[in-house]
Amino acid sequence: MLQSPAPTDIAADGAFRPLTTTAPREYVHRAALAEVFLTADWCRTDETRFTFHAQWPRGHSFFVPVDGSHYDPMLTAETIRQVGAILAHVGFDVPLGHQFLMWELNYRVEPRLTRIGGAPAELRLDVTCSDVRRRSGRLTGLRYEVVARQGGRVLATGSARYTVTSPEVYRRLRGDRLTDPQPWTGRPAAPTEPAAVGRDRVADVVLSPTGHANRWQLRVDTRHPVLFDHPGDHIPGMVLLEAARQAVHGQAPTGRTALPVAMDSAFHHYAEFGSPCWIEAEPAVDDPGGPKRLIRVTGRQDGQVVFTAITTVAELPA
Repeated sequence: MLQSPAPTDIAADGAFRPLTTTAPREYVHRAALAEVFLTADWCRTDETRFTFHAQWPRGHSFFVPVDGSHYDPMLTAETIRQVGAILAHVGFDVPLGHQFLMWELNYRVEPRLTRIGGAPAELRLDVTCSDVRRRSGRLTGLRYEVVARQGGRVLATGSARYTVTSPEVYRRLRGDRLTDPQPWTGRPAAPTEPAAVGRDRVADVVLSPTGHANRWQLRVDTRHPVLFDHPGDHIPGMVLLEAARQAVHGQAPTGRTALPVAMDSAFHHYAEFGSPCWIEAEPAVDDPGGPKRLIRVTGRQDGQVVFTAITTVAELPA
């Protein structure tokens, strides 16, 4: 059984108690320790099943509590992304430095259970892998499902699919895009009014107005310490998911909080620096209407669909 080392200390009653630390930032592909939500407490139960743990802070500079009372559902998306990274490294021996290409990332949260309490949320993450692919003994891709529990109750579920490439293969794939570790540092486009997309700060706005109510230009600011935690050769997927969330909020009735309780996203191409990426939102074909809405967000760049995200929006629970 794979298991993380568990440092201990002696409590006042003389019993040994495990000490909690964050997972190594390298394992979740983060530069800042403050952006690591997984803890260094994991185990493998069989060839395809693992248990990880996470802690969500009561406050965060970017994943701001919704209306000051509920955890931001996008914390679920970021937690699922981090699970995929650490899973490959500690569960399937993928070396650090390999590149991950995310093709799908989906989540669903139970909004009634996301209310912030008097302490950070401690989550147990049960992970099941499928479609595990290897070449010459090395992992090349997999799909995984996550069930997140707090206090025994299922707070969220999700899944993702990615492929893994070696640095050599990635260099061949990306070519000239890798000549500069952060190839674009241009001036960000003018921001949409923060309140119109559910944000308090201009710095957190990733959409720029176009004059159309349901169409925006992706606003890229590589100075953002969370969305651009470290240099890269393309726009991160979490920036695109944030664009989808903000676009969905832009479709909500004025003054209403749009809670993205579920999102099914697919990534088709890299979102590149230096070329406009257009974000469009429209009701999904099977949108039921009413208090829960289904909105499809599409990102296009240079005539190609870069990503799609079908988001279920609900009102904040009382």
